[in-house]
Amino acid sequence: MRLPKRSPSSSLPCRREFLSTAGLLAAGAMAGELALARGVHAAGSDVLKIGLIGCGGRGSGAAANALTADKNTRLVAMADAFADRLQTSLQTVQKKFPTQVAVKPERCFVGFDAYRQLIDSGVDVVLLATPPHFRPLHLQAAIAAGKHVFCEKPVAVDAPGVRSVLATCAEAARKGLSVVSGLCWRYHTSVRETMRRIHDGAIGDVLSIQETYLTGSLWYRIPPTQPPLWTEMETQMRNWYYFTWLCGDHNVEQHVHSLDKAAWVMNDQPPERAWGLGGRQVRTEAKFGDIYDHHAVVYEYANGTRLYSYCRQQPGCFGDVSDLFVGTRGKARVGEIRKHAAQGAPEWRYDGPSCNMYEEEHKALFGAIRSGVPINNGQYMARSTMLAILGRMVDYSGKAITWEDAINSRVSLSPVKYAWDAEPPTLPDKDGRYRVAMPGVK
Repeated sequence: MRLPKRSPSSSLPCRREFLSTAGLLAAGAMAGELALARGVHAAGSDVLKIGLIGCGGRGSGAAANALTADKNTRLVAMADAFADRLQTSLQTVQKKFPTQVAVKPERCFVGFDAYRQLIDSGVDVVLLATPPHFRPLHLQAAIAAGKHVFCEKPVAVDAPGVRSVLATCAEAARKGLSVVSGLCWRYHTSVRETMRRIHDGAIGDVLSIQETYLTGSLWYRIPPTQPPLWTEMETQMRNWYYFTWLCGDHNVEQHVHSLDKAAWVMNDQPPERAWGLGGRQVRTEAKFGDIYDHHAVVYEYANGTRLYSYCRQQPGCFGDVSDLFVGTRGKARVGEIRKHAAQGAPEWRYDGPSCNMYEEEHKALFGAIRSGVPINNGQYMARSTMLAILGRMVDYSGKAITWEDAINSRVSLSPVKYAWDAEPPTLPDKDGRYRVAMPGVK
């Protein structure tokens, strides 16, 4: 894809910050070849010891993907806020991988500080799969301790979290540590080939992008009616998907996959600004916390390209999860490219080998560790997350917001402290309902 060059006066918002970080990532990757030449990993053994932080469905899946991707790995430690979630996950993964799971009781860590105990337990690789709110904190701790990381998406729920992740990934590059993102489509064979062709000019200059993630409703965990009752913090943690401070809203937690493909097409350059609309039309019960059930956002790029983003979680509606890229010479979807009739060029469809992208992520991570040539996905996983956060910001506020203002926002969604008797950032009113953002209302 050939994008018009920018003049100095139209440079990207926060361009210096991002280019500086990118330079650190690249320099760190080269330095890492020497840093890791001392052995396969810190322990000097062929077996890589894995620790899982976050033992929900995605965490269990990530552990299974990792153990499948490299047979010379062992899951040796697990951590979660809840003991029951940890034990369920352990039983599930152990049943499927009896020879690769060696998690002793003393390496099962529970509570808000469990991540620190796991990181200090002697693991080589850490899988981060907690609710997104905790990603910046856990990533920072893992890299500070010299661990390689698989980092699920999204990587933050607010701009301070994104900036933290960028700084941490730059530190990982300096240390020669690998960081692989859970934005799995970047590792899918047909998507990679489609993107290569688009970047080579197969559809000309990209004029517009349409990203849709229209799905139904998700799970909900019912609080107990008999003692021991859940505190407000536990209620929200158990149902983390419905609270913005924990998940970022579903356009961040889920739709980030689609937005990441759009960002990829745009060479990971951020837009100038965004505006949009969203709301809470069907999923209105108090139990669904404070998130919306639909979002529509328009992202405007400096070269004139526009990204139209739609996501919805409402049952009984039309469903669609797709990507459409329209250029001056044709249009593309994942796995196919069609030229405009006037071009008279043949269509292309991917007919190469398939893959399990969830496993390919871990193959890339373990391959980097074993080869001594680090891989660092920090730049794009942070930018794509911020793209989604910007979408939430414009929908919640009803305002048009620039990338520069969004990435530099000081608004933090973190609680004052992490404890089961502590107050989360969002509290119910006397009727048990949570305050939902109203566009145009402060």
